[in-house]
Amino acid sequence: MSRKGLILFLIAGVAWGVPYLFIRVAVEDFSTWTIVFSRVLVGAAVLIPIAINRKVLKPALKAWPYVLLYALIEMVGPWYLLTEAERVINSGLAGLLVATVPFFGLLIGLFYLKDKSLAHPKTLAGLAIGFTGLILLVGIDALSGSISVPHVGMIILASVGYAVAPVITSIKIPDVSAVAINGLAMAIVAVIYAVPAAFSLPGEIAANPPIEAWLSIIGLGVICSAIAFVAYFTLIKEIGVARGSLVTYMNMAVAVVLGILLLDEPITAGILVGFPLVLVGSYLATKKHTGVNH
Repeated sequence: MSRKGLILFLIAGVAWGVPYLFIRVAVEDFSTWTIVFSRVLVGAAVLIPIAINRKVLKPALKAWPYVLLYALIEMVGPWYLLTEAERVINSGLAGLLVATVPFFGLLIGLFYLKDKSLAHPKTLAGLAIGFTGLILLVGIDALSGSISVPHVGMIILASVGYAVAPVITSIKIPDVSAVAINGLAMAIVAVIYAVPAAFSLPGEIAANPPIEAWLSIIGLGVICSAIAFVAYFTLIKEIGVARGSLVTYMNMAVAVVLGILLLDEPITAGILVGFPLVLVGSYLATKKHTGVNH
């Protein structure tokens, strides 16, 4: 990975590691409709003016069918599922579960994009080790009754959307600016969520949510939506979609640490067993391997 790629990887990793903390705080006072609507409204308000200033919005408008499809698969479904799940699941566990994205990204890269460079034995071994760690994490904690399996399934389904959506834009509209795509996509999502959010928001404001809840929503929009998406799409142009999806391993580490330090979330047996395996797997999977594959 180049120096530029590494910097982008770190920015995207941190920016997408903190939303689990923000969501966990926000769900205490706001509905899922309000959280997602506010998040995309702030994100669109940041990205669209930038796209207009750079004169890159018009191509995204012309490609609106693909932008709409991207918005549905990347945001409309996954952000609802993730936010709802975090009403029950800890933020750290949510971050760990989203680390399944590289597994689905690898399958797409191997069988749909036909990227043979991903078939290096160490890359495959890393993903297998990481995925085994996730299975153990969920399995051990499920047996102890400390997690909700249906809500785990919601996050896994969201992860599939996260893996599929970037492939659509990279194949169908590769030359369209990521800033424009995501700004327009967030505007579309804001329209979809506007009506249900409008029915929820007045009552929530009347309840006088704490400043932490408001700051969490702003953080979701500016850091986790605007900054993170720009960094990530620049990253995948640098290192490819499949390897770019491996940024979720760093997201996971950030989410777990913040959950433990700031929200006093427990360190479960599943985390103690599964987390180290995921870290080892992420190292092997993200490391650039040389040699001939047979």
